[in-house]
Amino acid sequence: MSATGGAGDLSIEELKFDERGLLPAIVQDRQTKDVLMLAWCDAEALRRTLDSRTTWFWSRSRQEYWNKGATSGNTQKVVEVRYDCDLDAVLMVVDAAGPACHTGNDSCFYRRLS
Repeated sequence: MSATGGAGDLSIEELKFDERGLLPAIVQDRQTKDVLMLAWCDAEALRRTLDSRTTWFWSRSRQEYWNKGATSGNTQKVVEVRYDCDLDAVLMVVDAAGPACHTGNDSCFYRRLS
């Protein structure tokens, strides 16, 4: 499975990672279309995501890979991975089993800025 963008397939190596080798990964619920979370991926995290069909990220604070739901059980089954027009961000469309946020909220974006 490769990242798709409607006009054709792209390899992971063609994406534009930042100077740390990362790019933002936006996770969206397939059914509700809600944005669930934002995390960071490097090329290996994207490979793991595409191979396992579950979301994998790079933890900037812990400096390690993490598979969403591996400890909490709140997994995200990847339906599709898209990339943006600038090739510097991905959108992971998922079927979520449980809340995305560590606070127990369905989405990490549950608060408003006034």
